[in-house]
Amino acid sequence: MAESVARMDVEAANRGVKIVSGGQPGLTVYGDRRMLATAIRNLLDNAVRYTRPHGRVSVATSLADGQVLISVVDQGEGIDAAQRERIFERFYRGDAARDRNSGGSGIGLAIVKHVVQDHGGRIKLWSKVGQGSTFTICLPEPYIPEPAPSPETNALEHSERK
Repeated sequence: MAESVARMDVEAANRGVKIVSGGQPGLTVYGDRRMLATAIRNLLDNAVRYTRPHGRVSVATSLADGQVLISVVDQGEGIDAAQRERIFERFYRGDAARDRNSGGSGIGLAIVKHVVQDHGGRIKLWSKVGQGSTFTICLPEPYIPEPAPSPETNALEHSERK
């Protein structure tokens, strides 16, 4: 996440937008680091692009129900309910007038969706017109098995039970 934020800092500063990051440190997921960084950067790029000048974009990590969550929150215009399903389609661009001003090819969110799905996850969207949007990447928490007990531990436990 830090790499993606660092790559967006200059663009955000040029647009007068502040990026704030936080959340639960030390979370891990299995996957292609570059592809996941690209997905996060695409979300940040959109958030910076659609947030009003002097606004703020937040990105945070958390853990819930065996899922690592990476949320990107913007202070943009929000996304109309009729467009929410289509925005993840390749080359779909909502309001043509707004898109002319903001640029983009219409593939960023499609890339995010496919990268997340390829990693066994899903992408969630909350948005309200006039209040902004929150995109949340949900990825499975890695399974890390407990280390097997050593023979000395087993012997000690066995003798303590007698």
